[in-house]
Amino acid sequence: MPNALALAPVGSAQTIETISQNGRALCLLIRAASAPGVTTFLTPPDFNLQVGYVVHRQGHTIPRHFHLPVQRHIVGTSEVLIVREGRCKLDVYDVDRVLVATRELLPGDIMIMVSGGHGFRMQEDTVLLEIKQGPYPGVAEKERF
Repeated sequence: MPNALALAPVGSAQTIETISQNGRALCLLIRAASAPGVTTFLTPPDFNLQVGYVVHRQGHTIPRHFHLPVQRHIVGTSEVLIVREGRCKLDVYDVDRVLVATRELLPGDIMIMVSGGHGFRMQEDTVLLEIKQGPYPGVAEKERF
């Protein structure tokens, strides 16, 4: 995957994992332990969401700016979930609704869902921060299975 973060495992756990099926990325998991030393984007330029770590040294300044109103055509909905508190199980499904993987998510872990489906089972009281494209059309954007 171009521009993917390549971090060494911390202990026995990977710091980033790509869950794929038939060569198609479904989900990226970035563990709380990941901490690159330089700016590193986790998603390739053609993904619907651009997600990455932006690293700056003390004293650096980002010049003030705004983003121009660029029109984009996006098909599908990608989302990022950050576990703020608690613990849950993530089930990742391929585009045919077949379970591909189950992973436990802990505080600080980040999930980037780029294809297929997903579901969650809370193991504790859990707070998730969700980020996805808007505007939100309501529950009509989802198909439950």
